[in-house]
Amino acid sequence: MTVSSRSSTRRARRRTIAASGAIAAAVAITVLALTLDDPAPRDKQGGDSPATVESVAPAPVDESLLALARRDSGDALAVGRADAPVVMIEYSDFQCPFCGRFARETEPELIRSYVDKGVLRIEWRNFPVFGEESEQAARAAWAAGQQKKFWDFHQVAFGEPRERNQGDFSTDKLVGMAREAGVGDIGRFRSDMASGAAHDAVRKDREEGYGLGVTSTPAFLINGTPVLGAQPTATFEEAVEAAAEAAEK
Repeated sequence: MTVSSRSSTRRARRRTIAASGAIAAAVAITVLALTLDDPAPRDKQGGDSPATVESVAPAPVDESLLALARRDSGDALAVGRADAPVVMIEYSDFQCPFCGRFARETEPELIRSYVDKGVLRIEWRNFPVFGEESEQAARAAWAAGQQKKFWDFHQVAFGEPRERNQGDFSTDKLVGMAREAGVGDIGRFRSDMASGAAHDAVRKDREEGYGLGVTSTPAFLINGTPVLGAQPTATFEEAVEAAAEAAEK
């Protein structure tokens, strides 16, 4: 291994360790807020991701996390200018009810207020955590993206609450969602969904999340600042505006 390669490996390792620490700190704050806010015993609460937690304090910005933004202009799973001053990375599962809440209530506001104005870019990461139907939905979303229909598929899949692991994300249902989303070549969609490339893409996203210490969905990085759970829209607006202001300095 060359000196340059060793140096790059050390930098990547330091970035991963720092990122894991930042996410872990945000997780700890979220868990504490949930514990204080909800008197029910934890064993009587479901295994879902954190719900809205209004009392969570923002985690400190970690500059090393900025490098995780791919800023690829050809990324079908991203929306917004590649050179936008703020990038929000979203780790999400199509079967997660809180991810659905974010997609229906908050994301459209962020797109109207910031993405459409060139301030914000949203980069999706598939992070399936609820079993095979989550995995299959993630691969289907990636397949839709191969025909530039990821965000249309995303809108259909999250368009209404769905039952988890009850067949709502079966192959036939996913094909129906693809048709509704306007995916033109359904034969290609089926092929892409089952392909090794789809499996590899989903695995890459999930490993990135696990490497950061993400354990539940939805989880976000806004210019290096972790935000966990389906927080109120105002929380995301404040984070985006603070990141945009910092980027101008």
